[in-house]
Amino acid sequence: MFSKILVANRGEIACRVFQTARKMGIATVAVYSDADRNAPFVRMADEAVHIGASPAAESYLIPEKIIAACKETGAEAVHPGYGFLSERASFVEALEAENIAFIGPPAGAIAAMGDKIESKKLAKEAGVNVVPGFVGEIRDTDHAVEISDDIGYPVMMKASAGGGGKGMRLAWSEKDVREGFEATKREGLNSFGDDRVFIEKFIENPRHIEIQILGDKHGNTLYLNERECSIQRRHQKVVEEAPSPFVTEKMRKAMGEQCVALSKAVDYHSAGTVELIVSGADKTGESFYFLEMNTRLQVEHPVTEAITGVDLVEQMIRVAAGEKLEMTQDDIGIDGWSIENRVYAEDPYRGFLPSTGRLIEYSPSIEGWSDDGEVAGKPRRGVARGNGSVRVDDGVFEGGEVSMFYDPMIAKLITWAPTREEAADLQIEALDSFRIKGLGHNVDFLSAIMQHERFRSGELTTGFIAEEYPEGFTGAPASDEHLRQLAALFAGAEFDTQVRAGKISGKLAGVGNPPSHWMVKIGSQSFDVMLEEGGATVDGVRLNGTWDWSVGQTFANVTGDNEMVIQVERDGVRWRITTRGASHQALVLPARLTAHEGHMIEKQPPDLSKMLICPMPGMLVKLHVSEGETVQPGQPLATVEAMKMENILRAEKEAVIAKVNAAEGESLAVDAVILELE
Repeated sequence: MFSKILVANRGEIACRVFQTARKMGIATVAVYSDADRNAPFVRMADEAVHIGASPAAESYLIPEKIIAACKETGAEAVHPGYGFLSERASFVEALEAENIAFIGPPAGAIAAMGDKIESKKLAKEAGVNVVPGFVGEIRDTDHAVEISDDIGYPVMMKASAGGGGKGMRLAWSEKDVREGFEATKREGLNSFGDDRVFIEKFIENPRHIEIQILGDKHGNTLYLNERECSIQRRHQKVVEEAPSPFVTEKMRKAMGEQCVALSKAVDYHSAGTVELIVSGADKTGESFYFLEMNTRLQVEHPVTEAITGVDLVEQMIRVAAGEKLEMTQDDIGIDGWSIENRVYAEDPYRGFLPSTGRLIEYSPSIEGWSDDGEVAGKPRRGVARGNGSVRVDDGVFEGGEVSMFYDPMIAKLITWAPTREEAADLQIEALDSFRIKGLGHNVDFLSAIMQHERFRSGELTTGFIAEEYPEGFTGAPASDEHLRQLAALFAGAEFDTQVRAGKISGKLAGVGNPPSHWMVKIGSQSFDVMLEEGGATVDGVRLNGTWDWSVGQTFANVTGDNEMVIQVERDGVRWRITTRGASHQALVLPARLTAHEGHMIEKQPPDLSKMLICPMPGMLVKLHVSEGETVQPGQPLATVEAMKMENILRAEKEAVIAKVNAAEGESLAVDAVILELE
C-alpha cells in the first residue's frame, strides 16, 4: 500500500479523497493555485505545494508541475479526481515514466474511451448498443448541415473530447446547426484542446442512466448498479439518484453486463462509469444506447456508495496498489435509496446565470444538527437523521470566494433513506437548513424539484427542467394553507421584534406594546392575522403551532400543524422568509393601519428595455451586430463566455443598434451595458 498520495485536483473532490486516505493511514499532498491558497482542501492535506496562477491552464492542467510536486514531496501515487488531467492518457504515461502510480485506469483505456468518436466504434465492436450518428471527420458547417439532414432532426452536436456538459449543442433545424456548430468547436478547443465534433441522433424523451464499473488488475470487473441522472440543465447534471426508479432488475443486468464487456474490451481497471441513454417511451427498457465512458470517478459517486456500502475512493487506491477486489458481483446489493443535489453558484431567478463572488455566509445543512445515532448500523459520512442520513461534500468556506476560474459547484448534498420518498423528504429538510449569502445559488430550485409531483412519480427525462420550467424559475409554488402559515409567522416576527424593542432603555413612549391583530401582505395577497396563544387565526382559519425563533436569529424550527425549518430576515421595511423552495417577502402592518397601505408607493424599477445588459461576469467572445444595424426578435446580438460556457444573448424585439459599449475580448461585469438600442 502507498504511504503517501498526491491529489491533482481541488475543491470538494480533493477533500473527499483526503478523507479516505486519512482513514487508510495514508499521508496526503495537495497542489494549489493562487486562487486556492486559503482553500479548505489545502489545509486538510498533510503537505501542500503551490503550482501556479489561478487559471487552470497555468496550474492544474500542467502535468510537469504535478510530477514536480510528487518528486518534491515523495508522493508515490496521484489521484486525479475528476476534470483537469483525470482523463488525459499522456498524463498517465508521464507518471509511469517517473515510476509514479496513477490511481485510475490505464492510459490505453483512457485514450480509447476519451475519444467519443473512437469509443463508439469500440462499443459497437464489443456488442454494446450505440446511438445512430456520424463519427467521421466533419469538414465545415455545410458538411455538418448535410450530415444532420441525413440523420434526421433533432441531432446533438458534441465535442469529441468534451465532458461535464461542455461542448454540446442540440439542433432542431438547419438554422440551429449553422448557429451552433462553430460554437461547439470553440468550446471543445477552449475547454479540452480539441475542436473535433461528432453528430448523433437525439433520442427524444430520453432518460440518462449510468452504470458504475469497478475493476482490478487481475481481470475482475463488476457493475455496482445504476444511477439516474436525467434531471439536467444545459447537459449538466443537477440531481442524481441510485437506484433508478425506471430500471428493472432485468434491465440492470442487461446494462451491467454490456458495460462490463466494454470495460474488459479495453482492459479497464479502477472505477469508471458507462453512460447510457434510454428511451423513456420504451417501457421494456430494451432501447438503451451507449453515450460515453467516463474513465474516472464521477461527481455523483456518493449515491452509489450510499446504497452499496462500498467506498469507491478506497477501492481505487487499493486497485492502483495492485490488490484484488475482495467482493464479487453477488456481493453487490441495493440498500435503500440515495439522492444527490448539486448546489451551484448560479441564480435560478435570473435564468440560471452563473454567479461568482464571496460567500459572506455559508452554513451547510448538517452543521449544528445532532447525530441521532447510527443508520442501519452502517458507517456513513454526515449525520444520521431519523431513518436516514445526510452528507455534505464541499470544498468552500464562509468568507471564501467562488472563483470565475473553476466549476461553479458549491457543494453536493446527499441523502440516504430506506425509500425514495424518505430520501427526497430529507433533501427538502436539509435544503431548508442550507444558508448561503453573497452570491446567487440554486437551493430554492433544488427544493422545488424535490417537491415536484413529476419528480416524486419518477417520470423523468433529460427535458424535465425545460418542460416543467419553460418560463424560468420563480420559486416553488405555495398552497393557500402554506401562505396562511407564512402570514402568521411574518406577524409573529414583527410582534417579537416590537416586544424586544420595548425592553431597550431610552425607548420612545408606546414602544414595546404591539397589537395582536395584523395585516400581512405577501406579494399581492393580503391576510388578516390574529396572534393567539399556541398559534394564530388567519382569515378565519385557526392554525396551531409554535417556533423557536428569537430576534436576530436566522433559522427557526416551526412545529405544529406543519413542521418545517425557515430562514427569517428583515429586508428594509419588509420581512423575508425562505423555506420549501421559495423566498417570500411581506409587509406587516397593525390591522388598524390597513386602510393606509394603499397609499404606500412602490418604487418602480428602471426601464432597461433599450439596453443589452451583461447578465453575468464573463468575457465578450463575439459581437454579432454593429451600430446602425436593424435587428429582429431572436437574432444573436452578443456571445458571452462564463464558467467555460458560451451564452448567446438575443434581441427581444425589433430595434436599431444605437451604440456599442464593449469590444470583443473585453471582460465584463454583471449588469454592464453591452449595447444600447433605439
